[in-house]
Amino acid sequence: MTAIDLNADLGETVDGMPTADDEAMFAVISSASIACGGHAGDAASMREAVDRAERFGVAMGAHPSYPDRGSFGRVAVVMEAPALAETVGQQLDRLHLAGADVRYVKPHGALYHAVISDREQADAVARAVAGFSEKLGRPLPMLGLPGEIAAAAASVGLPFVHEAFLDRGYLPDGSLVPRGRPEALLDDPQLVAARAVRLAREGVVEAIDGTLLPADAASLCVHGDSPAAVAMARAVRAALDDAQVEVRAPW
Repeated sequence: MTAIDLNADLGETVDGMPTADDEAMFAVISSASIACGGHAGDAASMREAVDRAERFGVAMGAHPSYPDRGSFGRVAVVMEAPALAETVGQQLDRLHLAGADVRYVKPHGALYHAVISDREQADAVARAVAGFSEKLGRPLPMLGLPGEIAAAAASVGLPFVHEAFLDRGYLPDGSLVPRGRPEALLDDPQLVAARAVRLAREGVVEAIDGTLLPADAASLCVHGDSPAAVAMARAVRAALDDAQVEVRAPW
């Protein structure tokens, strides 16, 4: 049977207020990338995420970002590499101290995109994850799109896992449509569910101009803070089940 991971970015509370229906999302996903204080989240939300992960049998990942709560981590921040490595390491430590069994790391927002093309920042993030991995006694996989971060992870002995986005538009070059453009976000549960099955079965995703892009993804992401997130996640899970694609975490 074909198998694939279904992940969502969760625990993204802002001033104590959740930005997603985490309880509903945890019920249908296999991996949860948890905000650990950089762009969102706090000690309480991290502890709640640990509880939900245990109740629903969901693997937990860390979702570190630039230290930028004001812009929800979605604006690039100029940081020297040592400072970036330090803040990422601190965020990983926070999630671990909240009781999380951290199984992987996925950068958030602007940092996620920066490490695809910026090797210096990719190396800083990879070094932070490698240092945290040493504390755990096992190498933590990095989750993301192909690019410099994959090479940086390999350089410090970390596995790299490719993901694909179910609710984001793709440009013909394989990058995501920038937020703010009309094609950036998808919210049709049936369209997103069909995309998930095609990714799992055929390993391709359709760009906004109709180009079919190869996507050797082991994990599929639905953003938890989208208005239609729960409906999309449920539709995806049902479609994958119907297509006899097993939903399971790879870590």
